[in-house]
Amino acid sequence: MDIGVIFPQTEMGGDLGAVRAYGQAASDLGYHHLAAYDHVLGADTAVHGDIGGPYDIHTTFHEPLVLFAYLAGITGLSFATSILIGPQRQTALLAKQVAELDLVCDGRFRLGLGIGWNAVEYEALGYDFATRGERLEEQVAVLRQLWTQESVTVDSRFHHITAAGLAPRPTRAIPIWIGGFAPAALRRIGRVADGWFPRVNPGGALIEALETVAEGARQAGRDPAAILLEGRVDYGSRDLDRIATHAERWRAAGASHLSVNTMAAGCASVDDHVAALAAIAEVLL
Repeated sequence: MDIGVIFPQTEMGGDLGAVRAYGQAASDLGYHHLAAYDHVLGADTAVHGDIGGPYDIHTTFHEPLVLFAYLAGITGLSFATSILIGPQRQTALLAKQVAELDLVCDGRFRLGLGIGWNAVEYEALGYDFATRGERLEEQVAVLRQLWTQESVTVDSRFHHITAAGLAPRPTRAIPIWIGGFAPAALRRIGRVADGWFPRVNPGGALIEALETVAEGARQAGRDPAAILLEGRVDYGSRDLDRIATHAERWRAAGASHLSVNTMAAGCASVDDHVAALAAIAEVLL
């Protein structure tokens, strides 16, 4: 099980030195990967009111693909978006950006996609919030075509490409993971994803969700065992024994990856986050 960290987007601010220090510390401590959440815009809740999510116009988010390209040059980490909101982006442009990132980080990247929850963000970026699930599934297929075929022609509900292609194309099959927990999302994961970021802990709910993923995979003629799984442990309790036990539960559940989250744990500075990673490394690495 590869153990990495979740970049503390909302608590890092705009200090490049803090970003660099965190990434270098994670690499030096022996963590495998760095994962990052994604939002392009936050909504002004003074105008919109409660729009149903945890982030607003004041919440900081570094753009993950640019962040990873920077950290790839100064660390040996692997990277994952967990997740990036694919359906609010132009698919061909996303394919190009990801292909370039995979090149500069020497293939140490997983593209995690999801549909998001912020309708204000979708509106600003020019995409329909209501069709985001259907768009995501179509988008995965188009991304893979653009990464593997010299000349691509697509004429589908959401994508229209006529005899066009990327250069350079990736030299490998870039893994596409998907986040989500609704039954439709779980079946979509089974149909098209290489891996899943679950929003549930090991136990009965995870077992039930994995069966729904497997159902989608079998319907698509895929092997459910080929779909990987990434768990998460939180530092909020600061109980290292509990964190180690939780990690072992994820290992027993078949997780291929695990990420350590130090957000919302009272870390007031990058030094606090790094100290938390060091403490967790003592029991997990």
